[in-house]
Amino acid sequence: MDNPHSGKLEYGCKHYRRRCKIRAPCCNEVFACRHCHNEIMNHWSSDNPHELVRHNVERVICAVCDTEQKVSQICVSCGVNMGEYFCGVCKFYDDDTTKGQFHCNDCGICRVGGGEKFFHCKKCGSCYSVELRGNHSCVENSMRHNCAVCNEYLFDSLLDTTVLRCGHTMHVECFREMTVHEQYSCPICSKAMFDMSKVWKQMDDEVAATIMPEDYRYMKVWILCNDCSATSEVFFHVIGLKCQTCGSYNTRKTATPTVNGEIAQ
Repeated sequence: MDNPHSGKLEYGCKHYRRRCKIRAPCCNEVFACRHCHNEIMNHWSSDNPHELVRHNVERVICAVCDTEQKVSQICVSCGVNMGEYFCGVCKFYDDDTTKGQFHCNDCGICRVGGGEKFFHCKKCGSCYSVELRGNHSCVENSMRHNCAVCNEYLFDSLLDTTVLRCGHTMHVECFREMTVHEQYSCPICSKAMFDMSKVWKQMDDEVAATIMPEDYRYMKVWILCNDCSATSEVFFHVIGLKCQTCGSYNTRKTATPTVNGEIAQ
């Protein structure tokens, strides 16, 4: 075959357009990609569930001429380019180069979105948008854990992720789902995910307009602020308990309520 681009975007699976399949070294079976392997082995194979380590792939099968061979970009038999984007480290092929694939040496894997649009944060241990360079809270290895909402591992997830104000991470779609259900604090550390100053001002007005019954008017409670971690003793109010340090209502009670220093009945 003289044209190395023959069959481009005509082969592949729901995950990738590519002109080859891989032989999984873990089970010696042939799959369109590692995600296809993982889906089948983890969801349909109850005898031996496992995941394929991308770097361990050694052999591929050309989808055009069906020749099995060692990992390389060009088929040794028909000369077709088995992937317009090819990474010899990740053993990764993809014909759809509009994704802007690039390999990050520090992450050790290929990512999408264009290498010029991302930087690798050494402390967080992952690639972030250049817009976050010097503009995010670092959390060590923040991407190397499961999403707190859907429990999928984030580091090599195919879904878009976002970095919260506190530095923790989750899927973009999971973040949106939380806001739809009016959940505005990080599910890991409970810090506010947004600038809530306008909301706190509204709550100030509600507290001022809502007079507590006599039995509760002088009741005090100790609180911990989820946003600044300060503790303070405040008057109990049904609307909310305001941090005396930062003014946040994102707080929690830490001790039994008292009235004039005695435990409230």
